[in-house]
Amino acid sequence: MKTLTVRKMPPELGRALNAEKRRRGQSLNQTVIDLLKQGLGVGTTRSNGLARFVGVWSEEQYREFKEATKQFDEIDEDMWR
Repeated sequence: MKTLTVRKMPPELGRALNAEKRRRGQSLNQTVIDLLKQGLGVGTTRSNGLARFVGVWSEEQYREFKEATKQFDEIDEDMWR
């Protein structure tokens, strides 16, 4: 294993790392390793952070949506002339 020294770390980044360390209940070293792995997609699925905004529709909800929006699939031939 290699040791990494980070120089000239902005104070706000140091504060954010310490806050994340406390939130996770981990050592600073483990927190930094986990964040680097997550950000680089190493040993895990890389995430853009949007998963928390995604929901799952039931089949019924999907059918209702398709029914409500089916008019958008139709082409108005007169409009395109």
